[in-house]
Amino acid sequence: MPSYGVTLLSGGLDSTTVAAYAKGRVDNMFAITFRYGQSHAKEVDCAVRIAGILDVEHRLLDVAFLAEVAWYSALTHPDRFPVPSGRATEEIGHGVPITYVPMRNTIFLSLAAACLESRVLYAIEVEGVAASDVAATVYMAPNALDYSGYPDCRPEFYDAIRRTLDLGSKLWTEYAVPIRVETPIIDLSKAEIAALGIRLGAPLEHTWSCYEGGAMPCGSCDSCILRAKGFAGAGIPDPLLARLGGT
Repeated sequence: MPSYGVTLLSGGLDSTTVAAYAKGRVDNMFAITFRYGQSHAKEVDCAVRIAGILDVEHRLLDVAFLAEVAWYSALTHPDRFPVPSGRATEEIGHGVPITYVPMRNTIFLSLAAACLESRVLYAIEVEGVAASDVAATVYMAPNALDYSGYPDCRPEFYDAIRRTLDLGSKLWTEYAVPIRVETPIIDLSKAEIAALGIRLGAPLEHTWSCYEGGAMPCGSCDSCILRAKGFAGAGIPDPLLARLGGT
């Protein structure tokens, strides 16, 4: 059965681990990274580098207009809404923080599914691949355990959107091919994700999780705190800090 897949690659620990996971499970896979008007481009640069290391076809899509639509966020307008810093780990995940970007995962998933559907429809209708033999999968990296409280990282969101994608796609309505949405780390702790990434040989030393874009991770934003907790819990030194000469 020819399998087609797209993995959403932000350049962070979670999405890089999922990209490495997906690569061994799909015949025809590509990665998508979005420029969505985020406050710095460091994670995008990391995603480009990681895709090259993984030897995965990569598409960089400019959707910078999203910053004008999803403007109520510290990740699109840090000048107006400062990134929370120095929160205790027990605070993180309670309530939806200002780093949430309104409808970001809904929009990203829809765009990724559209790219994937185009590729698979072409295979069926132009190349003559039998629809009964096709599998189409979107890989994403939400995490519902050690996470920042985002509503679009919860399992119930993905349960609902799987059905929505089928109902709105030609692949399903005409060819009965579902657009699968796989979330392989959604039930893992950050420590388990870090350990999985190491086992898969993912280039974690090139990932960037920090909400800031400095020479070194800030160490105090929610994302840095969760990342540090994950590697500490796994008993593994953070490969990025080792590469940068940090501690």
